[in-house]
Amino acid sequence: MRLNQWLERGGVLEAVERTGAHFNPTRVLGKVLFWFVMFAVIMLAANALGMESLAGVFAELVGYIPSLMSAIVILIVGIVLGRFTGGLIMASAGGVQGGPTLARIGRWMVVVLAIFMALQELGIASDIVTTAFAILFGAVALALALSFGLGNRELAGEVTREWYARYRAERDAIQRETVKREAAADAEMAAEDADTDERPIPPAPAATDDRQ
Repeated sequence: MRLNQWLERGGVLEAVERTGAHFNPTRVLGKVLFWFVMFAVIMLAANALGMESLAGVFAELVGYIPSLMSAIVILIVGIVLGRFTGGLIMASAGGVQGGPTLARIGRWMVVVLAIFMALQELGIASDIVTTAFAILFGAVALALALSFGLGNRELAGEVTREWYARYRAERDAIQRETVKREAAADAEMAAEDADTDERPIPPAPAATDDRQ
């Protein structure tokens, strides 16, 4: 139950439900563990009965289950990071026209990357998956560049001006704070110097007559 609550807070269940699928993480994890134990028991029984070929098949299945669980974890983490990335982009460019679109693109880029990583973890046509991801990533990057450079020049200019204005404001605030600190330090040093100058000079000790 805690796993379901954690995935619900991370937005994983919501993302899966949008695809029309019904997903119960606790039940899926229970089934994976059940079949892992079942295959391990069958493998041990086959070894005990001398059925080496059958034991080899189940040994491969048992060895494949950790990769399957790793792929599931990669997908879950990818969905959570995708939602975080989308929220981060939305927070930085949400007030700009086209900000929600940029947030969705960033979120799905992370999710697609997680899908390709999960497929590579499963060992499903690793070379094809790597090539397909490179082609897809390049196509998306080219589409974004063309969209910003040609189709949405006003949007690109607005986004750039917005980010530059925020950078200027933060830089000016840091400079003002630095000037205030330096002025306060100079004033403190001047006050210490003035206090030192106003201190009375102690009189010199009276000379004694050594002839006595």
